[in-house]
Amino acid sequence: MKKLILTLMLALGVATGAQAAGGDTIAWDKAPNRVNDLPALQNGAKLFVNYCLNCHSAAFMRFNRLQDIGLTEQQIKDNLLFVTDSVGDHMKAPLEPKEAKEWFGSVPPDLTLIARSRSGHGGTGADYIYTYMRTFYRDAEKPTGWNNLAFPNVGMPHVLWELQGDRAPQFSTEKSHGHEVKVFRGWQQLTPGVMTPQQYDEAVGDLVGYLQWMGEPAQNHRVRVGAWVMLFLTLLLVVFWRLNAAFWKDIK
Repeated sequence: MKKLILTLMLALGVATGAQAAGGDTIAWDKAPNRVNDLPALQNGAKLFVNYCLNCHSAAFMRFNRLQDIGLTEQQIKDNLLFVTDSVGDHMKAPLEPKEAKEWFGSVPPDLTLIARSRSGHGGTGADYIYTYMRTFYRDAEKPTGWNNLAFPNVGMPHVLWELQGDRAPQFSTEKSHGHEVKVFRGWQQLTPGVMTPQQYDEAVGDLVGYLQWMGEPAQNHRVRVGAWVMLFLTLLLVVFWRLNAAFWKDIK
């Protein structure tokens, strides 16, 4: 429990750092809701293992829990088990904390609960991640060579750049209260990626959906059980109402 609390605090600290660093510069886009879409969750899990798990752990998630999104144990072993030999192991990154701090300036946070750790701009943690993973751009002045509109001065490089390609943000200058301010207007595609912009947005949506699911794997089951419970209580209410009427019908 103590480790879980510390992880939450770290995730919230990173999110708060984004706000302090200038996360107000752009509005967050609405993330698609895919926590019930098994093919999307499976693709999101593949993206997470291939691109995120190299540096970020999900220490409170076991690989065999991926069976809950329709994957078999053999599929997990064949396609997703790169950092360990057992499907019962936790998703822990092979990157040593000391090396991470030297390379990135801080240890990458655990991502098990990252989609539940932040809200703002009228949006959710999923909206923030969806926007964040789609607003990287080249910046030669940064140690990693990358910057981000949702998290200015971010220490993380753009791990999905080959999929998205290189883009440059476009700004216009406007006057506000007597001062000139830069207003974000859109993106210019400099070099194409493996995916089209639409395909990349879909892939990020799948990744965000997986991060949402990972934050509470039992949520779909909980919602289904809750619906049946409410139906049962409604039927029980009808039965009690009719029983009450029968008990009191002869009493005036």
